[in-house]
Amino acid sequence: MVRIDEMPTHEKDGIRFRHGRVQPFGASLIGSDGINFSIFSRDATSCELLLYHHGQKEPYAVLPFPEEFRIGNVFSMIVYGQDYEDLEYGYRFDGHFNPKEGYRFDRTKVLLDPYAKLVSGRSVWGCEPDWSEPFQHRGCVIPEDFAWEGDKPLEIPMKDLVIYEAHVRGFTRHDSSGCKHKGTFAALLDKIPYLKELGVNCVELLPIFEFDEFENSRVLDGKRLYNYWGYSTVNFYAPKSGYAASAPLGLAADELKNLIKHLHKAGIEVMLDVVFNHTAEGNEMGPYISYRGIDNKSYYLLTPDGYYYNFSGCGNTMNCNNAIVRNHILDCLRYWVSDYHIDGFRFDLASILSRDSNGAPMTSPPLLEALAHDAILGKTKLIAEAWDAGGLYQVGRFPSWGRWAEWNGKYRDTLRKFIKGDAASGPELAVRLQGSPDLYWDRCSEASINFVTCHDGFTLYDLVSYNGKHNEANGEENCDGSNDNDSWNCGVEGETEDAEINALRKRQVKNAASILLLSRGIPMLLSGDEFLNTQFGNNNAYCQDNEISWLDWRRLSQNRDVFEFFKTLIAFRKAHPVLRRTDFFTGVNSSGYPEFSLHGTKAWNIDCSRPFLAFGFMYVESAAEYGTEKDSFIYCAVNSYWDGLEFELPVVPEGVSWKVVAYTADDALKGSSVPGRAILAPRSVMLLLGQKR
Repeated sequence: MVRIDEMPTHEKDGIRFRHGRVQPFGASLIGSDGINFSIFSRDATSCELLLYHHGQKEPYAVLPFPEEFRIGNVFSMIVYGQDYEDLEYGYRFDGHFNPKEGYRFDRTKVLLDPYAKLVSGRSVWGCEPDWSEPFQHRGCVIPEDFAWEGDKPLEIPMKDLVIYEAHVRGFTRHDSSGCKHKGTFAALLDKIPYLKELGVNCVELLPIFEFDEFENSRVLDGKRLYNYWGYSTVNFYAPKSGYAASAPLGLAADELKNLIKHLHKAGIEVMLDVVFNHTAEGNEMGPYISYRGIDNKSYYLLTPDGYYYNFSGCGNTMNCNNAIVRNHILDCLRYWVSDYHIDGFRFDLASILSRDSNGAPMTSPPLLEALAHDAILGKTKLIAEAWDAGGLYQVGRFPSWGRWAEWNGKYRDTLRKFIKGDAASGPELAVRLQGSPDLYWDRCSEASINFVTCHDGFTLYDLVSYNGKHNEANGEENCDGSNDNDSWNCGVEGETEDAEINALRKRQVKNAASILLLSRGIPMLLSGDEFLNTQFGNNNAYCQDNEISWLDWRRLSQNRDVFEFFKTLIAFRKAHPVLRRTDFFTGVNSSGYPEFSLHGTKAWNIDCSRPFLAFGFMYVESAAEYGTEKDSFIYCAVNSYWDGLEFELPVVPEGVSWKVVAYTADDALKGSSVPGRAILAPRSVMLLLGQKR
């Protein structure tokens, strides 16, 4: 039996169609023969749907929406008898063109559906498109029929995460990766055993929403520079086709879902770095891709004269707390959680999401509150980069409703300064490693994402190998990228054959990793830091699709000791729940000892009101409270002086002996016993574990 409301009522040029369903937005398959198209525009006077055969320049059908196909501000239509696997589609809108009033309708522009689930036009990374083609990014229709085999988001407790930030392409693109389809979702799948061995349980992927690698592309000294990082979104619902080996077959979505399913089988969550603060359409001189021509006034923050506010530093700013845009973002995140089983999101320049239509910060931003309380996102991790390019810095005070965590930029800066020898940062570091209670006293340590390095800036190896940035390859006369790196080259700028300096650099990397992985809060690592990956001093490799940004896997065998050190510390963190406690309890537990305590070179003796470069800290893990096999005394001695120092260890109960878990200056001491005193080499960290035999 055929329902009457599923039968076509109109026909044009042999195409049968009828009034569509207003929900969901985008293009979705209806029954066995229909495709529903639904799109919003508040101010458009008319809309046309254009249908293309795959790769063809001219549409084979142009279907105007009759007035009765418009409900409120939504145009909807069901089209019958089309082969969705061969179909590409776009829209044309007509309306006022008055930029001073915010209207930029242009019926000559064919526009991408903001809700398109797949985008063609950039299916093979770096394949230069036909620039004469006016419709560069085209919507495609996909079936939602992936076989998940019972998979769902893992819902690992936030406190247990060890996050690993990675760029999909750069992770495996280098010839040394050993992967078949280098630089793709499929290749990342090949590296799951490596991630499991390292011990991380959450991969945070740099932007994988569809973007255009040719945006602002240029050739410098014979090398093509690209929009490599992807922080300039073309479409929020579609995966980046150029990251999929199967994209030419239209299977980018399935390839990504397969990766996520297998990461979940390995116990590894998937978090996405998302960019809702701006789009690839840029400022007044930018291209028409979708939003500008669909409903410019709704989607963007505009000045009274119709220009674009630029709190993103990228030309425009999305009007995130407009009801339409807010729902658009909510729909997007719900889709990625429900249809891709994504476990969490890190929001780029998230402070923009707190601005009102005039750009002013809001006390209770509707979007952030809606995300915090949304039913579908109820178990999804939400992490804010709590600042923006307009000067709004909200670390420690980002509106959270008990749900939002933050990239703790203060942790990064403090630890960097301390390990290079800044004694003034010592007292602050003592607070940071406790989960930053000064910042998150009204939340918990889960709110603090602790990190030393990320994609934006030096790698950890470069942090200890360069005093200054070396971004000449970017073609901006080394003026781009941050000048405030808090780095130290250990005596020589860049690569050196000096064995002593190279040993010190390894030690400094291990020192930073030790403190990071022993701090309360959620640790985040930059991919490749665990084997001393380098960007050759480039601290802003946003445009470098080459050896500067690609992980060189040969360095894993060259620096296997560093990898093993990271692996040891991650495993140690997982084995001791006291390190992952989320509240800020510092009192005495059932062991009779303070659960957390600070020490100087003499036990129990430290003045945190004065600068210092040497200190110890101890966790006492009570078996009765944590359900562990036995009480554990965890002591870490930190020496950032240029001379060796002796540390007096805290007295522990009779029968408890100290053993070395890790020592950054000498791997050979691992497992050895230490009496009541420990001798630390210059610039070194020693981790000791005390347990009854």
